[in-house]
Amino acid sequence: MKLIAGLGNPGREYEKTRHNSGFLAMDRIAEKLHADVSEEKFEALTARVRVGEETVLLMKPLTFMNESGRAVVQAAAYYRIEPKDILVLHDDMDLPVGSVRIRTKGSSGGQKGMNSIIQALGTQEISRIRIGTDHDRKGDVPDFVLSPVPKAQQEEFQKALEIAADAAVAWITTPMDKVMNRYNTKEKASADSPAKEK
Repeated sequence: MKLIAGLGNPGREYEKTRHNSGFLAMDRIAEKLHADVSEEKFEALTARVRVGEETVLLMKPLTFMNESGRAVVQAAAYYRIEPKDILVLHDDMDLPVGSVRIRTKGSSGGQKGMNSIIQALGTQEISRIRIGTDHDRKGDVPDFVLSPVPKAQQEEFQKALEIAADAAVAWITTPMDKVMNRYNTKEKASADSPAKEK
């Protein structure tokens, strides 16, 4: 069994914010897999789906971003899901809008939801899809991540969400190296199409 978790904050006031990139990508994943991520379980909204021979738990933690690990570790323990079979989607302000980066392990890079999951599972070897939201270095970080992507960048942002969702669906049945080669975008790509990262 595999688990895909899209990170964000519950509540209408957070719906369109940068920090909810994982939730927004999960909505697209659910649409592609004809799933309804609405069952409340493990302090999260969840859905179980079959993709080929794989059973997948889709998850949107309701714990707020900084406690995302609580939801993920509950589901992982209940279904005996190994860290290697977990994929996390989250925002990354160190990447430009339109960028998608896929990694199989590493530190949280300061992303508090990812850090919570790493701490809860006790390992950095967790695959993640990072969705670029950029950052105005002059501004306040909490205010920035809890603000919406501006209209001028919406097209690039929406394309990145689509690429992230496609990559997550592909990950279910495709080796990760192939997923990375296909869906990692170049640093300044417009995200018109998946491109191999150099």
